[in-house]
Amino acid sequence: MSVDQYYLLGRSGLRVSRLALGTMNFGTGGFHAAYGKTEDEARPILRRYLDSGGNFVDTADFYTAGESETILGKLIAEAGVRDRVVLTTKFTNSVDPGDPNAGGNGRKHMIRAVEASLRRLRTDYIDLFLLHTWDRITPVEEVLRTFDDLTRAGKIRYAGLSDVPGWYAARAQTYAEDHSLVPMVSLQLPYSLVERTIELEHVALAQNLGLGITAWSPLGGGFLTGKYRQGEQGLAGAGRLATAGTSGHSWTDREWRLLRTLDNVADKLGVTMAQVAVNWVATQPGVASAIVGASSTDQLDANLAALDFELPSELRAELDEASATPPPSVYRMFTPDYQGWLVNQGAKVGDKPAGYAPAVRNWLPESAESRG
Repeated sequence: MSVDQYYLLGRSGLRVSRLALGTMNFGTGGFHAAYGKTEDEARPILRRYLDSGGNFVDTADFYTAGESETILGKLIAEAGVRDRVVLTTKFTNSVDPGDPNAGGNGRKHMIRAVEASLRRLRTDYIDLFLLHTWDRITPVEEVLRTFDDLTRAGKIRYAGLSDVPGWYAARAQTYAEDHSLVPMVSLQLPYSLVERTIELEHVALAQNLGLGITAWSPLGGGFLTGKYRQGEQGLAGAGRLATAGTSGHSWTDREWRLLRTLDNVADKLGVTMAQVAVNWVATQPGVASAIVGASSTDQLDANLAALDFELPSELRAELDEASATPPPSVYRMFTPDYQGWLVNQGAKVGDKPAGYAPAVRNWLPESAESRG
């Protein structure tokens, strides 16, 4: 079990692990206190991830009221691995209630946020700095100019976006290209077998404009872990989603059928449901890395083993079918069925033939490695 294969993030030269370590639970403050981990509990989780070859670590200034960054900064310094780690943090959410410029995506808050994150993380640069959430009002030009200034100042190495509309990401990237500003290289979004909405716009956008998708919540908030079953009163099981009022979601018959399909696929492969769910996300088109969290080293080991097997095409097709939802509104016109029926009138038309752009991999095959 290891994560020592690295791929470029978006249209950049930055090498990152296919599985990133999410640290939203590092710390016991703020909104995440219920399941947060102390510094002593977080230390072995981070060490195990690094020892397994992982190099992509994700946090945000908002996580555990800043404790996540503080703990990460101490543990990374303690381990002496700052240059090895690709450290990602995010800004947008308010850090000072009542101050209108202590949140949002304006230049004043962006600069304040990056300086505070640098202090907490005990570093003089951030590898990947992300806008956390679209605030609906800050001009995208202001965000892009500030990203560019922060990069030129050496405070950040790369810039990206998280949880934004497709049109906003497209506007940001094309504006950066047109004005020779630092481009976005990453787009962080929720993606799982129970949440495939990003396939409508964001995946094709990322592929065409050079943004690598980093998928958060690949386990659907825990629903896909195998902990839960359909009870008489709804969700039943040992996880936190079974606690009344915590899931914020009403599970549908379609989602329960998906869970049964996932269980069946996992059984055929001799792995866990969670591992299949993570594998599916990490190997989907446009996805550069899937973000996995852990409450223990054992859970982390299980998550990291999610890429130790290949998901056969026929089983992937079963999962695709079970998790599919009919495209809404105008998106129905972009499906292969509709296009084949009306646009091409039965003619077999494709973009490029298979193998047109073969994958580039710069590592020895295992047989050569074994020969030394």
